[in-house]
Amino acid sequence: MNLKIVIKYNILVHKKSVLALLFGLCILQGEQHAMAQNNDATAPDSFLELQEFIPDIQLDLRYFSEDNFVGQVIDGYHAEKAFMTREAATALSNVQGELAPFGMSLKVFDAYRPQRAVDHFVRWGQDLGDKKMKDVFYPAVAKEDLFSDGYIAQRSGHSRGSTIDLTIVDLETGEELEMGTLWDFFDPSSWPSNLNIPPQARANRNLLNAVMTRHGFTALRTEWWHFTLENEPFLDTYFNFPVK
Repeated sequence: MNLKIVIKYNILVHKKSVLALLFGLCILQGEQHAMAQNNDATAPDSFLELQEFIPDIQLDLRYFSEDNFVGQVIDGYHAEKAFMTREAATALSNVQGELAPFGMSLKVFDAYRPQRAVDHFVRWGQDLGDKKMKDVFYPAVAKEDLFSDGYIAQRSGHSRGSTIDLTIVDLETGEELEMGTLWDFFDPSSWPSNLNIPPQARANRNLLNAVMTRHGFTALRTEWWHFTLENEPFLDTYFNFPVK
């Protein structure tokens, strides 16, 4: 091979390698930016506090308590407050407005979830010796299977700010409508499509699903309480600001 051709070839290969390296660095920086977005102490302007925006909505924020599958207050939850993106909060306000004339209200278990809380779940899931809440929240699932079965993951749609866990409350009695299982119950009986629950519970699940989807939310196949705004504004950003 001619020496000049060899030199040109090596230069071309070197340029391609440099371009590939730069491209890879750009992708990595983009991923890090998405993951590390908003480590600040306060919520960005694109988020609203739900009870300020929807004063009559009810909150029962289980991760700001010990009444959850971990059994302790979760990292990143420092106050009895719930946040969502402005778009999701607006849609949720329309849901609340539809229920109110019938003497019902939404009750929120979790909304925006900081990435640091998801990291807490992952650490807990890796500690196979900690099973103090197993009988309540995952009696039929081996803890070592929580990752492979999809109950715990490295990321959560909640951290994008447009996903919410909730139920419906009867304002006359103050009681939650019967949904067949507890919230965050890791079991196929929590699937919205599960028919092995009482007829009234199935009807209540259908009501929750219908009113949420009518206002732009999409249901999760495996959790009757979980809904995500279909046109969520932050598809690739996992926020990490604390709830306070």
